[in-house]
Amino acid sequence: MLVRIWPRLALGGAHTKAWSRILGASLATVMISVPTAASAQLATGNEARPSIEFSAEASQTAANDLGVATLYAEGSGDNAAELALGINQRMVKALAVAHAFASVKAQSGGVSTWPVYAKDGQGRIEAWRMRSEIRIESRDLGALSELIGKLQTDLALSQVVMQPAPETRRKAVEEATVSAIRAFEQRAALIAHTLGKGYRIAHMSIGDSGFQPPMPIRMRAAPAGMLADSAPAPLEGGESQIGVSISGRIDLLE
Repeated sequence: MLVRIWPRLALGGAHTKAWSRILGASLATVMISVPTAASAQLATGNEARPSIEFSAEASQTAANDLGVATLYAEGSGDNAAELALGINQRMVKALAVAHAFASVKAQSGGVSTWPVYAKDGQGRIEAWRMRSEIRIESRDLGALSELIGKLQTDLALSQVVMQPAPETRRKAVEEATVSAIRAFEQRAALIAHTLGKGYRIAHMSIGDSGFQPPMPIRMRAAPAGMLADSAPAPLEGGESQIGVSISGRIDLLE
């Protein structure tokens, strides 16, 4: 049987202060499990013990040391094949420019073609539109910025996202996990000490709560050819918060 303990308790004196420390230590939910007579009878030679469920969490700052940019070519025409040929040639040229930057990873992105229908209501196709994307990423923000500037001579910039690189994020998760485990242990000791009991950890579940990256930097597209000698785009990485949460249960001991 689980009994939820709410902050409003009809206790007095030292008990009120003790529970205030427990409930005020974090935003975690605390639940006390009181064994019923039936559950006690099911125990195989061991006396059923009361248990408490709660959670703890911790976060770690991670540098946004990886820049990811998406650029695209888009156009329209009466002939779908000729349109595709022109767009594809622009993307081949863009990839060739990107491959000259050794520290930048480039790959093709999404490609879509769709019809443009006449407004006479007859379902007649009067033109075609096509869009093709290229995705570039690098930890060398200077090189990435320079490449974005060069590609904008023929492509439009859709967005730039700054985020932790995989290895940076992994290290932050490890550090946050250690902090979360320590927070869980400290809270367990506080609860048990306040109740005048010993304890043992019966169960722990560790979850990576992920991170909230900055909003993508969305750029207004300029017509191809207008940026004949585009200046490098200024990039500033900033930081993200990586969170780890732990939920678990402790058994109270005499």
